[in-house]
Amino acid sequence: MPDHVPFVSIVIPTLNSSSTLPACLDSIFSQEYPADRLEVIVADGGSSDGTRTIAERAGCRVVDNPLKTGEAGKARGLAEAAGDVVALIDSDNILEGRGWLGVMTAPFSDPEVAGTEPIEFTYRRQDPALTRYCALLGMNDPLCYFLGNYDRMSRLSGTWTGLPVRAADRGAYLEVELEGGSIPTMGANGFMVRRGLLEELEVGDYLFDIDVVAGLVERGHRRFAKVKTGIVHLYGRGLGTFSRKQLRRIRDWSYFSSRGQRSYPWHRQGPSGVGRFIVYCLLLVPLLAQAVRGWLREPDPAWALHPPACLITLCVYAYGYLEGIVRPRQQERSGWRQ
Repeated sequence: MPDHVPFVSIVIPTLNSSSTLPACLDSIFSQEYPADRLEVIVADGGSSDGTRTIAERAGCRVVDNPLKTGEAGKARGLAEAAGDVVALIDSDNILEGRGWLGVMTAPFSDPEVAGTEPIEFTYRRQDPALTRYCALLGMNDPLCYFLGNYDRMSRLSGTWTGLPVRAADRGAYLEVELEGGSIPTMGANGFMVRRGLLEELEVGDYLFDIDVVAGLVERGHRRFAKVKTGIVHLYGRGLGTFSRKQLRRIRDWSYFSSRGQRSYPWHRQGPSGVGRFIVYCLLLVPLLAQAVRGWLREPDPAWALHPPACLITLCVYAYGYLEGIVRPRQQERSGWRQ
């Protein structure tokens, strides 16, 4: 542990998260990190399943999130945070190992490092097939693979991103220098950032995770650390959950974009990736070939989810995009649960 141990504020947005929150909190409170240098803030969107009780009994500070969404919960938690560093942890995350906080905060000893993020999603054989598929692919949205815009190690590509970024190996982490045209979708599932820099962004009622890194880079804070550790993301059990989350993603993006509240530069992504994604989906065989290639690199039947996940993404995004042109609307959160 370094001489100066950063005070870390962990912010967890919740909404009916009782199925995943206990494992998340267990992994946090079992960390070999000074207890007096850590606070855990749970921003709850009105759970009715015991989530608040779980958080309070574990020793978290629970605050209300009347706007319900995860992005609003992150902003609400940030407003309450007192730490030098803010860690954005989702209720379906599990920290990898008891030394996770130590290795994730170590790069902050360099004053030029604005934020840190695990380099991979932890792959575990015991997890549900959808969670294993996302961990193997290195992302929760297969379209990002075709865009080259992802931020976790992918078994298909063998790299943590397909964008041209400058990275220097510092042993325990990669020191990444980002520029405006090549910003991976960093900012969630274990992303840590200096609180003072977040305050520069004037987040407001919503903290959109990938917009944070883009905003910091725009302000000249370009150095980040991709730490050589992982984090579990319990994304879900099946394609029904996947479809629901993809619809939430495209609806929320369309809604908030129409209101001028999103700033991540998706417009800088080349159209060729989207075109290739559409062609692969229509032909289907290239998707099957990708699934086979993935299986050869890491044999797991979860790769069978790749073709249907891509097809679902194409259909849901096409529907959501057209719906957003006619009548943008935010995804309804009533009845939502992990």
